[in-house]
Amino acid sequence: MNSIKRILSAIDLSEYSTETIKYAADLATGLEAELTLVNVINQRDVDAIEKIENITTGISVEKYLEMQKKERSRLIKELWDQTSYPGLIVKTLFRIGIPFMELVQTVKDEQIDLVIMGAKGRTDLAGVLFGTTAEKMFRRCPVPLLSVRHRKDESENTIRT
Repeated sequence: MNSIKRILSAIDLSEYSTETIKYAADLATGLEAELTLVNVINQRDVDAIEKIENITTGISVEKYLEMQKKERSRLIKELWDQTSYPGLIVKTLFRIGIPFMELVQTVKDEQIDLVIMGAKGRTDLAGVLFGTTAEKMFRRCPVPLLSVRHRKDESENTIRT
């Protein structure tokens, strides 16, 4: 079995991201691996901004991407600050495109050994219509993929009779 030296954690900034980052950081620490946090700016959002840019002068794709990266960097830093892994080597990357395709390409570009991502993301609608990013990653990811499930409240686990 190959050793795991590089771990990628897909961070979509949903309510599940905190648990995903903590799990990835814990595993990376235990394995003495590097951790790469990746956030993908969805191409469909960029396309929408591009259409608006053609109608008005108030916004541009470049400005939108700059604002998104700045805000997402701040949010990821806040999430990271909730963990306590001072010796861990962490890199944050932003990609632009179709999320699962960008994640697969990042796995190849960064020579990742293991991917960790949440089982749920930002919306259930896309999952109903197109299949979730996680489902697509399970089918296409060239390395092992670990799915982190969100822990439910005790009240949600209660069986009613």
